[in-house]
Amino acid sequence: VGGLMGAAAEIDPAAEARLLEAFWDTIARHGWPEVTLRRLAAASGLEAAEIRALAPGGKEDLLRLHGALMDRLVTEGTVPGQGGTPRDRVFDAVMRRIDAMQPYRAGLVRFLKELPGRPDLLLALAPGLPAAMARLLDAAELSASGFAGQMRVQGLVLVWLATIRAWVEDTGPDLGKTMAALDRALDQAERVARTLRLAPGDLAAEPELD
Repeated sequence: VGGLMGAAAEIDPAAEARLLEAFWDTIARHGWPEVTLRRLAAASGLEAAEIRALAPGGKEDLLRLHGALMDRLVTEGTVPGQGGTPRDRVFDAVMRRIDAMQPYRAGLVRFLKELPGRPDLLLALAPGLPAAMARLLDAAELSASGFAGQMRVQGLVLVWLATIRAWVEDTGPDLGKTMAALDRALDQAERVARTLRLAPGDLAAEPELD
């Protein structure tokens, strides 16, 4: 879900919140194929015209709207000059995105479990995942540019997927299993980065100065 693209249009935050809550609640109750305008209107209290204005491309636009909201929440939680090691900052950025997803957990979990059976949807979402990971690196104050940056992005894609798989099965209130999976995935990414001599340190090592 991290790979969902951000929406560009200006939106009403209150209407957005109501619509996204209704969207994920509908998926939790009925599944992705059964998300309809009628159900969204009934669950959100919004008029059909309001929903169309927010998501003119249909429910795929709601995925983009969700992705944009997740990006904003992670960015808003970023403290400039936050300090700590690159790994710590990546860990924090990933967990802030997970925390932002928690209010929609029931719908997201059902969506993610149904996703392997929807290759069309997988193909539509896949291109946005590297861009989402680049934004997470930016929140961790790390570069996603150049060859080393692109390798960081690809490494973080794998870290994110491993973390999300754990999150789907993690029903604990403290997300301990999710954090443990993230820790292990970062360990593995660091080992690969060192083996390939991509950076002197870990996956998120600071770029060398020219």
